Amino acid sequence: MPRVRVHQHVNPLAPYYRFTPKPVLLADIFKLPAQPLVLDIGCARGRFILKMAEINQSQNFLGVEIREPLVAEANRLAREANLTNLHYEFCNAMNEFDKLLETLPAGILQTVTIQFPDPWFKKKHAKRRMVSAELIETLLGHLADGGRIFVQTDIEFLAEEMFELFRACETLREIPIEENPFPVKTEREKAVEEKDLPVYRKLFERLNR
Repeated sequence: MPRVRVHQHVNPLAPYYRFTPKPVLLADIFKLPAQPLVLDIGCARGRFILKMAEINQSQNFLGVEIREPLVAEANRLAREANLTNLHYEFCNAMNEFDKLLETLPAGILQTVTIQFPDPWFKKKHAKRRMVSAELIETLLGHLADGGRIFVQTDIEFLAEEMFELFRACETLREIPIEENPFPVKTEREKAVEEKDLPVYRKLFERLNR
Protein backbone atom coordinates (compact mmCIF):
# COMPACT_ATOMS: atom_id res chain seq x y z
CA MET A 1 0.00 0.00 0.00
CA PRO A 2 1.44 3.45 -0.97
CA ARG A 3 2.31 5.93 1.74
CA VAL A 4 -0.31 8.51 2.62
CA ARG A 5 0.48 11.87 1.02
CA VAL A 6 0.14 14.95 3.24
CA HIS A 7 1.39 18.52 3.39
CA GLN A 8 4.85 18.72 4.95
CA HIS A 9 3.70 21.50 7.29
CA VAL A 10 0.33 22.52 8.68
CA ASN A 11 -0.45 25.66 10.65
CA PRO A 12 -1.06 24.55 14.27
CA LEU A 13 -2.89 27.81 14.96
CA ALA A 14 -5.50 27.22 12.24
CA PRO A 15 -9.07 26.77 13.55
CA TYR A 16 -9.23 23.11 12.47
CA TYR A 17 -6.41 22.21 14.85
CA ARG A 18 -7.59 24.22 17.84
CA PHE A 19 -9.60 21.46 19.46
CA THR A 20 -9.52 20.03 22.96
CA PRO A 21 -8.13 16.48 22.88
CA LYS A 22 -9.77 13.72 24.88
CA PRO A 23 -7.71 12.32 27.75
CA VAL A 24 -5.77 9.25 26.69
CA LEU A 25 -6.81 6.14 28.62
CA LEU A 26 -3.91 3.71 28.67
CA ALA A 27 -6.12 0.72 29.48
CA ASP A 28 -8.04 1.32 26.24
CA ILE A 29 -5.01 1.43 23.96
CA PHE A 30 -2.36 -0.87 25.45
CA LYS A 31 -2.47 -4.54 26.38
CA LEU A 32 -0.30 -3.89 29.45
CA PRO A 33 -1.18 -0.31 30.47
CA ALA A 34 0.99 -0.29 33.61
CA GLN A 35 4.24 -0.48 31.64
CA PRO A 36 6.53 2.59 31.50
CA LEU A 37 5.42 5.05 28.83
CA VAL A 38 7.46 6.65 26.04
CA LEU A 39 5.85 9.73 24.47
CA ASP A 40 7.00 10.84 20.99
CA ILE A 41 5.67 14.34 20.23
CA GLY A 42 5.42 15.25 16.55
CA CYS A 43 5.96 11.66 15.49
CA ALA A 44 5.15 12.23 11.79
CA ARG A 45 4.70 8.78 10.18
CA GLY A 46 5.61 7.14 13.46
CA ARG A 47 8.30 4.84 12.16
CA PHE A 48 10.68 5.68 15.01
CA ILE A 49 8.44 4.40 17.79
CA LEU A 50 7.13 1.57 15.62
CA LYS A 51 10.64 0.16 15.50
CA MET A 52 11.23 1.02 19.15
CA ALA A 53 8.05 -0.84 20.12
CA GLU A 54 9.24 -3.89 18.21
CA ILE A 55 12.59 -3.82 20.01
CA ASN A 56 11.29 -3.11 23.51
CA GLN A 57 8.11 -4.94 24.43
CA SER A 58 8.47 -3.95 28.10
CA GLN A 59 7.52 -0.32 27.42
CA ASN A 60 4.46 1.32 25.88
CA PHE A 61 4.89 3.88 23.10
CA LEU A 62 2.50 6.75 22.38
CA GLY A 63 2.99 8.92 19.31
CA VAL A 64 1.32 12.32 18.93
CA GLU A 65 0.93 13.92 15.52
CA ILE A 66 -1.00 16.91 14.16
CA ARG A 67 -1.55 15.47 10.65
CA GLU A 68 -4.54 13.19 11.06
CA PRO A 69 -3.99 11.01 7.95
CA LEU A 70 -0.54 10.06 9.25
CA VAL A 71 -2.06 8.99 12.57
CA ALA A 72 -4.56 6.74 10.82
CA GLU A 73 -1.81 5.21 8.67
CA ALA A 74 0.50 4.67 11.67
CA ASN A 75 -2.22 2.97 13.74
CA ARG A 76 -2.97 0.69 10.79
CA LEU A 77 0.67 -0.34 10.60
CA ALA A 78 0.76 -0.93 14.36
CA ARG A 79 -2.27 -3.22 14.11
CA GLU A 80 -0.79 -5.10 11.16
CA ALA A 81 2.41 -5.64 13.15
CA ASN A 82 0.34 -6.81 16.15
CA LEU A 83 2.10 -4.32 18.40
CA THR A 84 -0.08 -4.03 21.49
CA ASN A 85 2.41 -1.63 23.12
CA LEU A 86 2.07 1.05 20.42
CA HIS A 87 -0.58 3.69 19.71
CA TYR A 88 -0.86 7.04 17.93
CA GLU A 89 -3.09 10.02 18.75
CA PHE A 90 -4.24 12.89 16.54
CA CYS A 91 -3.43 15.94 18.65
CA ASN A 92 -2.06 19.46 18.43
CA ALA A 93 0.65 19.66 21.08
CA MET A 94 0.27 23.44 21.10
CA ASN A 95 -3.37 23.42 22.14
CA GLU A 96 -4.52 22.13 25.55
CA PHE A 97 -1.97 19.33 25.48
CA ASP A 98 -2.43 18.94 29.22
CA LYS A 99 -5.92 17.57 28.55
CA LEU A 100 -4.49 14.64 26.58
CA LEU A 101 -2.21 13.67 29.46
CA GLU A 102 -4.38 14.52 32.45
CA THR A 103 -5.36 10.91 33.25
CA LEU A 104 -1.84 9.47 33.11
CA PRO A 105 -0.97 7.62 36.33
CA ALA A 106 1.77 9.28 38.37
CA GLY A 107 5.25 8.10 37.50
CA ILE A 108 4.33 6.22 34.33
CA LEU A 109 5.74 8.73 31.82
CA GLN A 110 9.42 7.83 31.71
CA THR A 111 10.63 9.21 28.38
CA VAL A 112 9.68 12.06 26.03
CA THR A 113 11.16 12.56 22.57
CA ILE A 114 10.86 15.69 20.42
CA GLN A 115 12.67 15.16 17.14
CA PHE A 116 13.06 17.59 14.25
CA PRO A 117 10.00 19.78 14.92
CA ASP A 118 8.96 22.22 12.21
CA PRO A 119 11.30 25.24 12.46
CA TRP A 120 8.93 27.87 10.99
CA PHE A 121 11.83 30.01 9.79
CA LYS A 122 10.05 33.36 9.32
CA LYS A 123 9.93 35.62 12.36
CA LYS A 124 6.19 36.19 11.92
CA HIS A 125 5.67 32.42 12.16
CA ALA A 126 7.74 31.93 15.33
CA LYS A 127 4.56 31.55 17.40
CA ARG A 128 3.86 28.34 15.47
CA ARG A 129 6.94 26.59 16.87
CA MET A 130 5.90 23.65 18.99
CA VAL A 131 8.34 23.77 21.91
CA SER A 132 7.32 26.44 24.40
CA ALA A 133 7.50 27.09 28.12
CA GLU A 134 3.87 25.98 28.36
CA LEU A 135 4.55 22.64 26.67
CA ILE A 136 7.55 21.99 28.91
CA GLU A 137 5.51 22.84 32.02
CA THR A 138 2.88 20.30 30.93
CA LEU A 139 5.50 17.61 30.38
CA LEU A 140 7.16 18.25 33.73
CA GLY A 141 3.79 17.92 35.43
CA HIS A 142 3.67 14.29 34.29
CA LEU A 143 7.29 13.20 33.82
CA ALA A 144 8.45 10.71 36.44
CA ASP A 145 11.38 11.49 38.73
CA GLY A 146 14.45 10.51 36.74
CA GLY A 147 12.43 10.61 33.53
CA ARG A 148 14.18 11.95 30.46
CA ILE A 149 13.40 14.30 27.59
CA PHE A 150 15.39 13.90 24.36
CA VAL A 151 15.36 16.80 21.89
CA GLN A 152 17.09 17.03 18.52
CA THR A 153 17.00 19.12 15.35
CA ASP A 154 19.20 19.97 12.39
CA ILE A 155 18.32 23.68 12.59
CA GLU A 156 20.87 25.51 14.74
CA PHE A 157 18.81 28.54 15.73
CA LEU A 158 15.86 26.32 16.66
CA ALA A 159 18.14 24.10 18.72
CA GLU A 160 19.41 27.09 20.68
CA GLU A 161 15.87 28.34 21.25
CA MET A 162 14.54 24.97 22.45
CA PHE A 163 17.54 24.09 24.59
CA GLU A 164 17.38 27.42 26.43
CA LEU A 165 13.73 26.81 27.27
CA PHE A 166 14.61 23.47 28.83
CA ARG A 167 17.66 24.86 30.62
CA ALA A 168 15.45 27.50 32.24
CA CYS A 169 13.64 24.76 34.18
CA GLU A 170 15.10 24.27 37.66
CA THR A 171 13.60 20.78 37.87
CA LEU A 172 15.69 19.54 34.91
CA ARG A 173 19.36 18.76 34.60
CA GLU A 174 21.18 18.51 31.29
CA ILE A 175 22.98 15.28 30.46
CA PRO A 176 25.81 15.73 27.91
CA ILE A 177 25.46 13.49 24.85
CA GLU A 178 27.15 13.32 21.47
CA GLU A 179 25.09 10.61 19.80
CA ASN A 180 21.44 9.61 19.67
CA PRO A 181 20.95 7.48 22.82
CA PHE A 182 18.32 5.29 21.14
CA PRO A 183 18.92 2.26 18.89
CA VAL A 184 16.59 3.72 16.23
CA LYS A 185 16.90 6.88 14.12
CA THR A 186 14.09 8.85 12.49
CA GLU A 187 13.88 9.14 8.73
CA ARG A 188 14.83 12.81 9.01
CA GLU A 189 17.86 12.05 11.15
CA LYS A 190 19.15 9.47 8.70
CA ALA A 191 18.65 11.85 5.77
CA VAL A 192 20.56 14.64 7.51
CA GLU A 193 23.45 12.39 8.50
CA GLU A 194 23.69 10.98 4.98
CA LYS A 195 24.37 14.55 3.81
CA ASP A 196 27.08 14.83 6.51
CA LEU A 197 25.23 17.73 8.16
CA PRO A 198 25.16 18.39 11.92
CA VAL A 199 22.39 17.32 14.26
CA TYR A 200 21.98 19.25 17.52
CA ARG A 201 20.93 17.01 20.43
CA LYS A 202 20.27 17.39 24.14
CA LEU A 203 19.07 15.08 26.88
CA PHE A 204 17.40 16.41 30.02
CA GLU A 205 16.51 14.51 33.20
CA ARG A 206 13.75 15.27 35.71
CA LEU A 207 15.13 15.83 39.19
CA ASN A 208 13.50 14.03 42.10
CA ARG A 209 10.67 15.93 43.70
